[in-house]
Amino acid sequence: MIGTVLLIEDNEQNRYLATYLLEHHGFTVVSAMDGSAGIALAATLLPDLVLLDIQLPCMDGYSVARALRQIDSLRTTPIIAVTSYAMAGDRDKSFAAGCDGYIEKPIDPQTFVAEISAFLPMPVTGVPA
Repeated sequence: MIGTVLLIEDNEQNRYLATYLLEHHGFTVVSAMDGSAGIALAATLLPDLVLLDIQLPCMDGYSVARALRQIDSLRTTPIIAVTSYAMAGDRDKSFAAGCDGYIEKPIDPQTFVAEISAFLPMPVTGVPA
């Protein structure tokens, strides 16, 4: 096992693709379909990495990122926004909310694992960049 990824994503197809790619490279993936569930799960799971959709029901990803950063045990956990928000300023809003990285959807299956791996202490080897 390489590490545990918490995937906070409400879209079933996006969850499926990200989970498939990550598990294929040895990650354990745990999913939450909304921000509240994701925050609760993160606090108990203490994942190695959080992949966070910004457009979530009930609570947007910016609010989720800010809430995760308030949990002492998650202050340094990498949070990567994975979002279809690609307008000017969206990347900056993600970083201001506490995200460490930003990946636009649709994700590229050829580079996705390498992109997120760069945020882990020991990047995944053998993944094409």
